[in-house]
Amino acid sequence: MLSFRQHRATWAWSNLCHEGGIREAESSAEKRKVWVGIFREDRVRTDGTIHRARRSVVLGSVKHVSKLQAIEALWPYLDAVNLVAIPKAKAGRTLKNFVEEWKHNVAPTLKPSTVRAAESHLRTHILPTMDEMSLTAINTRNVQAFISALTAKGRTRKSCDNVLQTLSGLLRTAKAWRYIPAVFDRSALSLPREGEKKEERFFAAEQVRQIINASEEPYSTLWAVLGLTGCRAGEVFALERTDIDFEKRVIRIRRKLDAATRQMHAPKSRSSSADLPIPDALAERLRTFLAQHWRENEADLLFCNKVGKPMVRNKVALKLQATLKDLGIERAALHAFRHMASSELIENGVAPSVVQRQMRHSDARITLQKYAHVIGDALRRAVDTLAGLVLELTR
Repeated sequence: MLSFRQHRATWAWSNLCHEGGIREAESSAEKRKVWVGIFREDRVRTDGTIHRARRSVVLGSVKHVSKLQAIEALWPYLDAVNLVAIPKAKAGRTLKNFVEEWKHNVAPTLKPSTVRAAESHLRTHILPTMDEMSLTAINTRNVQAFISALTAKGRTRKSCDNVLQTLSGLLRTAKAWRYIPAVFDRSALSLPREGEKKEERFFAAEQVRQIINASEEPYSTLWAVLGLTGCRAGEVFALERTDIDFEKRVIRIRRKLDAATRQMHAPKSRSSSADLPIPDALAERLRTFLAQHWRENEADLLFCNKVGKPMVRNKVALKLQATLKDLGIERAALHAFRHMASSELIENGVAPSVVQRQMRHSDARITLQKYAHVIGDALRRAVDTLAGLVLELTR
């Protein structure tokens, strides 16, 4: 098995060698020449012995992919081999040992959603590869090999970044407890390139009006609150009657309902906890709802199910899908209401900094990134208007 430096030397001086390299080959199926990467990796037999297996992977056609591009494409596979080759810890704390300690002492203090995400990353990606590694062996080079292995498996940049967040969070705790002297340099890591982003599905204002009018209570008012405030669904499910201040005309966002545990927790971030203005039309609808349709419940929730308990997100989502199907509107998630609110505000000339406050993003850059397509359309219209004025003056 080659070391990190040996791989580079092999690529630089040889098209093909017994341990790793690339060569041209003819695809029997399509009769075309392709680049084939060849390397060896250790595989554990059922009896526990190690077998060094020869592997090959097609890296692209010779016609469309250069040799250098093929070499670059082979990197993640070889990095994955290097990662597996890292020796197991002979003494000291392993990552697996530390994770158990973290679960016992740290996880109970975190939000359930944070713990669920971290445990998913650990179970699916981190522990299967790095569980027996010594904490002190998890350095920038080895983490880069780990990320390259994830990339080779088709993981996106966002997925890799989320896994890194979990790993770095664990190691920061290990450093605070003086188990390790330093944490790997995250800024020095090379992540996979951004793929083509799928535009987030959202409703048009007219569609939201149709959805509200076609729904019975409490869903009709629930859709109205989601659409006119831009709140997250979990925040609306956690609203209590006292959170509606008709005198000051605000809705107080102070908590959210966890979809999995159905327990109340603090909002997503500090900026998420805020007082949002209530439009006059929504205030009037809420007064009518409280007077005629509100269901009394022990927690004094604004919206609850038939037995007085917090609403179940999946059931609410299914209700939305049924309504969309009846109206002939394309399927969309509950978050489409929030996306509609922000998009319509920007579309109507509201400054991104104001939209940021309404959406309660921690940074205005998040607003600009999420709704760049809307801002681009508004800018195009503004430039067209400017052009019309200038050309009119030059006639």
